[in-house]
Amino acid sequence: MGKLFLVVASCSGALTVALGAFGAHGLKGRISDGLLAAYQTGIYYQMFHTLALFALSVLLLNVATTPRGLWVSGVLWILGMVLFSGSLYALALGGPRWLGPVTPLGGIMLIAGWLVLAVGAYQLSDN
Repeated sequence: MGKLFLVVASCSGALTVALGAFGAHGLKGRISDGLLAAYQTGIYYQMFHTLALFALSVLLLNVATTPRGLWVSGVLWILGMVLFSGSLYALALGGPRWLGPVTPLGGIMLIAGWLVLAVGAYQLSDN
C-alpha cells in the first residue's frame, strides 16, 4: 500500500499545482470571488492531504507490519480529497448543484482518515 499511496500522492501533488495555477491565472476575474474562494479551499485541502498521504506512504514503506488503521486512513484521505476538493472544483466551474452535499461527505472522510490514523498509530509496535 505504501508504494500505491506514494504514486497517488505524487500525482495528486502535480495535479494540485496545475489546478492551483489554473485557478490563479485562468479563473481570476471569470468567476465570482466566492466561487474562487471555494476553488482555493479545494486546492488547500488537497495539498495538505497530499502531503499527509506522502508521509503515510513513507511510514508504510518502512514498517515491518502495517496496522489496518494506517492504510485505511490513506484510503479515506484519497476518497475525501476526490469528494471534497473535487466537488468544490466542479461547483466553482459551474457543475450541478447536487454536488453541494458531496463536499461535507468528503470532509467527513478526511476527518475520519485522521482519526483512523490515530488508531493505526496506536497499533504500531514499539520496536
